[in-house]
Amino acid sequence: MLAHVFGPEASWPSQDLVGFTEQIDAGLTMAAYASGLFPMPLHESDFHGMGWWSPMQRGIIPLPSLRVSHSLRQALRRYRTTIDTSFDEVLAGCADPTRPGSWIDDDVKAIYTGLFERGVVHSVETWDDDDRLVGGLYGVGLRGLFAGESMFHDREHGRDASKVALVRLVDTLSARPDGKALLDTQWLTPHLASLGGVEIPRHRYLELLDDALDAPETAWPAPGVFTRGRALPPALGGSHA
Repeated sequence: MLAHVFGPEASWPSQDLVGFTEQIDAGLTMAAYASGLFPMPLHESDFHGMGWWSPMQRGIIPLPSLRVSHSLRQALRRYRTTIDTSFDEVLAGCADPTRPGSWIDDDVKAIYTGLFERGVVHSVETWDDDDRLVGGLYGVGLRGLFAGESMFHDREHGRDASKVALVRLVDTLSARPDGKALLDTQWLTPHLASLGGVEIPRHRYLELLDDALDAPETAWPAPGVFTRGRALPPALGGSHA
């Protein structure tokens, strides 16, 4: 059930930014996810603490709606994926300060690294045939929720590599026997919309989250097990445009 660490939704402001704290720790972070919020620093303001966000229009990817284009199907055959094998490298790729809008600072790295070591944060890695990490993503797994935090691809060697990681993630979540997986993308970008992402009102997201938190934990594959192509039949992984 929802944690309400920042109070009930009715008390939240009608904006994406719900609250501030001067410090961040693992316990507060996990309670925030269970309340429908996530942390993101306010680097462009004079406030040097942490902002806690719950978008009025929340981005999610309904698993059956994942769009796999012809070029992405080709990429699925070209790359291999693993889970929880190279988290530090994925985090570094996502935190690359040369990327536009980079927001992952040392505090964020420390929190998510600690949560990864506790088995709460998970990464998906994409590799080419030269055993080069060319893309990946990471996020928080909490019962039926996967809250995506960031994704990256190698601009020289990894075309569509982050999308391949997303397909592997969706296949893993789709394998849940109860069918109760909520894939949260925070905000909806044009890139995520092209892959089947949609926006839903905040109150609806909290309803879905409440159900996801009552579900069992996802069974994550063992680290180091490579998969090429799709782990599940297409009918379980969405449409193929």
